[in-house]
Amino acid sequence: MAVDWGEVRIGVAACDRDAVLAYPLRTVRTGEAAIAELAALAAEHQVIEIVVGLPRSLSGTEGPAARKVREQAARLAAATPIPVRLLDERLSTVTAAARLRDSGKSARRQRTSIDAAAAVVILEEALDYERSRQQPPGELVSAGPG
Repeated sequence: MAVDWGEVRIGVAACDRDAVLAYPLRTVRTGEAAIAELAALAAEHQVIEIVVGLPRSLSGTEGPAARKVREQAARLAAATPIPVRLLDERLSTVTAAARLRDSGKSARRQRTSIDAAAAVVILEEALDYERSRQQPPGELVSAGPG
């Protein structure tokens, strides 16, 4: 499962059991209940890992948004036994917007879909990395049990 942490909505994506096809799952509103809702979604879909997009600048530095995402990822890791990883997500929203535009969605309709579409991009990058390098992507926040 991948998570794109926006200011208002959190995009969530999942993939099939063979880790071939990533698809948008839903969006979750940010706020007090978000962590519990994300943990419940992960349990419901029996995910083996949660990948959270880390919003770095184009130069690779981390600003206030990245610090906020790190804090939320740590809270999510504490709320679930599922390993949580942070993955650099530079340009995922730009890529998602281009894909939506290319599929014929209007700018107005994109706003409701962009967060989940960005989560799909993040998950695809994570799956590609793992397939090509035979190791998990990104930075581990929590190893979970065992």
